[in-house]
Amino acid sequence: MPPASPAPAAAVPRWPAVASLTLGVFGLVMAEFLPASLLTAMATDLGVSDGAAGQAVTATALVGAVAAPSLPLLTRQLDRKHVMLAFSALLVLSNVLAATAGSLAALLVARVLLGVALGGFWSMSAALAMRLVPEKLFARAMSVILTGVSVATVCAAPIGAWMGEVWGWRSAFIAAGVVSVLTLAVQAATLPALPPRDNPNLRVLAELLRRPPVRVALLAVLLVISGHFAGFTYIRPLMEQVTHLSVGAISGVLLGYGIGGFFGNFAGGWLAGRSERHAIVGGGLLIALLAASLLVAGSSAAVTAVAVTLWGFAFGAFPVGFQTWIVRAAPDQAEGAGGLLVAGFQIAIASGAVGGGLLVDHIGALGGPAFALVALTLGTLLTLRHGPRAAAKVSA
Repeated sequence: MPPASPAPAAAVPRWPAVASLTLGVFGLVMAEFLPASLLTAMATDLGVSDGAAGQAVTATALVGAVAAPSLPLLTRQLDRKHVMLAFSALLVLSNVLAATAGSLAALLVARVLLGVALGGFWSMSAALAMRLVPEKLFARAMSVILTGVSVATVCAAPIGAWMGEVWGWRSAFIAAGVVSVLTLAVQAATLPALPPRDNPNLRVLAELLRRPPVRVALLAVLLVISGHFAGFTYIRPLMEQVTHLSVGAISGVLLGYGIGGFFGNFAGGWLAGRSERHAIVGGGLLIALLAASLLVAGSSAAVTAVAVTLWGFAFGAFPVGFQTWIVRAAPDQAEGAGGLLVAGFQIAIASGAVGGGLLVDHIGALGGPAFALVALTLGTLLTLRHGPRAAAKVSA
């Protein structure tokens, strides 16, 4: 099937609308990352193991993997503004249910709703950015949107851990709920009408999967992101059981992770603008080395603090690197390709949470870094050998 002609971009940039998408990303990523900083408190309160509580991450990821490619198809006749507002409303409901959950099952229901919102939002965000700004400003718009990831990374883990210690883990989800209500209001005020324009369908998705660059990108995502989340999801048990840090010290280390991620997003964006392959390879290689350092010297507070901070910095290369890779591989079907990329991310997150959880429950808290070392090494080698060799022009 020949590729469709890319739709024209906006003639005048709509930066308030782009900012509202940034706020949406912030709220979604904040809610997604909270379990990593609250894992042991959640597990204790709900009466389950750390590995079982970690499946709150798995539930979100698995549902997001299904929602990402399917929601652009199911909503293809609807105004994109209304669809994005629906995703933000689901985010509000998810945070309310999480804050009031009395059992693991109830918490998983809340995380399922988050998965729907997360998958749908990410699958359409790049395509909407193309429609909100002129083509020459697309990279800048995506950088602004992905700033929401950086800020959420800085805030979610350390503030979540601190709030969980002072007021209980539910207070962190209440705060996330307030952010999600604000997000819904800002998007309602700033997003213009966005009538459906792409026409994604199962045939389009099948055609995209036949493109070698798309297939390689998805396999690289599966390896790299599963490795990252196997390590990140269970980093708090490692700091408690191997490094023996206090709650205050853990919050400080997680703040270092967030700050590292904030600057890593900008560094990753700068590098991906020149070579998304180099951005992903650099980030993957650094995290693999950091995982190895935790396996060897995770009992050292200094080694753990430095490794976790640099881990956050290295991860910043992945969102913008993979987004750039997939959009350049399929600019004519941005929503469909974006959906496949988000599905790949969510399957990878689920794989990392499940694989890391099994290792943590069977061999201890170092199971997460062990999984990360193997998966990231394989993903980095794949990208180095088969990743894109030169930046191509993004057609909006």
